[in-house]
Amino acid sequence: MVTPPPRRLALSSGDPNGIGPEIALKALAALDDTARDRITVFGPGEVLQRAAQVCDLSALWSTLRHVEAGTLPTSAAVPGRVDAAAGASTIASATAALQAVRAGDFDAVIACPHHETAIHQAGMAFSGYPSLVARVCGVPEDEVFLLLVGGGLRIVHVTLHESVRTALDRLTPALIERAVRSAVRACALLGVNDPHIGVFGINPHASEGTLFGPEDQGIVVPAMATLRAEGYRVDGPHGADMVLSQRRHDLYVAMLHDQGHIPIKLLAPNAASALSIGADALLSSVGHGSAMDIAGRGIADPTALLRTIALLSGQTPSPAIP
Repeated sequence: MVTPPPRRLALSSGDPNGIGPEIALKALAALDDTARDRITVFGPGEVLQRAAQVCDLSALWSTLRHVEAGTLPTSAAVPGRVDAAAGASTIASATAALQAVRAGDFDAVIACPHHETAIHQAGMAFSGYPSLVARVCGVPEDEVFLLLVGGGLRIVHVTLHESVRTALDRLTPALIERAVRSAVRACALLGVNDPHIGVFGINPHASEGTLFGPEDQGIVVPAMATLRAEGYRVDGPHGADMVLSQRRHDLYVAMLHDQGHIPIKLLAPNAASALSIGADALLSSVGHGSAMDIAGRGIADPTALLRTIALLSGQTPSPAIP
């Protein structure tokens, strides 16, 4: 078997006023020279340099590969401040990294945490990194999905950052089928081929037939029939609580945001990876936010980012990473 070459990663620094620049530098400091040499940081240089000083990593900063992106006015560069200019910077850095992947310069993007309010203050339509990946790659937003990995679980989300009412209106058999196909392809990149897939129902207990509503019978069941006919090993729909308690599947399919986020964050608090899948450029962020309350203090924990780097590099995280 031919071993694929190590992946080249573009690391976007996230919201420049959050902890992204700090955890980016701390994570790189924890890697050996060979691993570090495969990673290029995309973000505003002045902000990253300041973070290096706060974290006592100025010597490291001078050796890193860096692409200037998302330049931020000095007046807006205030750690902990939710600012429209910082939101625009976040999008610019991640967009530049995605474009570099699409140009063939890198194999994947890792994006540090964004701040959704700051991005919306900048006047940009945004519902998480999957929506940005869709726009940059020129595909419909409903073809890019979020796959959370952490705590021994892989959970793809059919719907994400939207009201439950909107999500229910948008759920269709075709949308579920696309999410599963995208997640199976992503699992192969992560070294899991032909996964056994547990599918959550929409309603509690997957509706108990139709006792709790017609949605599972009318939406999820037809999707399962199509996927089984295509050869996928799908099991469900089942109540999310029940199927998760069994822990016998390689991949889970959540219909709604909280169905997937709650178990991951219980089992892997601040240590999960969030992959945007389905487009021609792979992006992963971390399963936590920009932590504005501690930004600029040099105390942010890079554990989740280190796990994400290992995941996208095709490696097992070091035992030193909890």
